[in-house]
Amino acid sequence: MSESAVVDKDAVGVGERQYHIAVAPGEVSSVALLPGDPFRVPLVAEFLTDVKTVAHNREHMTMTGWYKGRHITATSTGMGCPSTAIAVEELIRVGVTSFIRVGSSAGLQPGVKPGDLLISEGALRNDGTTAAYAHHGFPAVPDLQIALTLAEIARELTSGTDAAVHSGINASDDAFYAETPEWIAELNRLGVLNVEMESAALYVVARLRGVRAGMICSTSSNLIDGTSLYSGVKEALKEGWMRSIETALETAVRLEL
Repeated sequence: MSESAVVDKDAVGVGERQYHIAVAPGEVSSVALLPGDPFRVPLVAEFLTDVKTVAHNREHMTMTGWYKGRHITATSTGMGCPSTAIAVEELIRVGVTSFIRVGSSAGLQPGVKPGDLLISEGALRNDGTTAAYAHHGFPAVPDLQIALTLAEIARELTSGTDAAVHSGINASDDAFYAETPEWIAELNRLGVLNVEMESAALYVVARLRGVRAGMICSTSSNLIDGTSLYSGVKEALKEGWMRSIETALETAVRLEL
């Protein structure tokens, strides 16, 4: 095998319609909201005007529209860091320079209830994907200005409601059903606010590629007080989703992302 025959994945496909997300340059905006679930992309579209469905390939649905004069893209990442890294890499190739993940996450500290908003200040990298990108000590952190603005706007939008806003470090895990009671207790002891499955990849890829990223999640459950996904929390969770989406959109406008 000659050295010239080895494929350089950083070089191939640049400027073309991307293989996994099926999006080409010129079809999206400079800022993208990233839900995990493709069926939550239309929830973002409810806030937009002149909505267009750009692509839906595999777990990646992309829609665009306008919000208060800003061109907005929403693309679903699918679940977990491997799929998220692919979506972010390919969106960067087609022109996205800022990302805000809008997802669901389980609380790990007392007082965090379904529907509360969770602002990420950094991620504990308990995944395999980011190990392929960077040394294990490399931090997975959001863009500071995006994180601070998300927190500010979230507090404005939840004022006078039952929803609270919490900021802190989250964990990014790979294996949903391998989160044992012992692991959950350890995260709680460390003061980790919540656990989800995508932000470590989002933050590490964004830093290495020179773009901006942040995350706001709706609380789905609380793993230390017995509130599971099977505890009738869906209505509160959806209200949190909608508030998180509005917060992300207002952040894009305020920061001119």
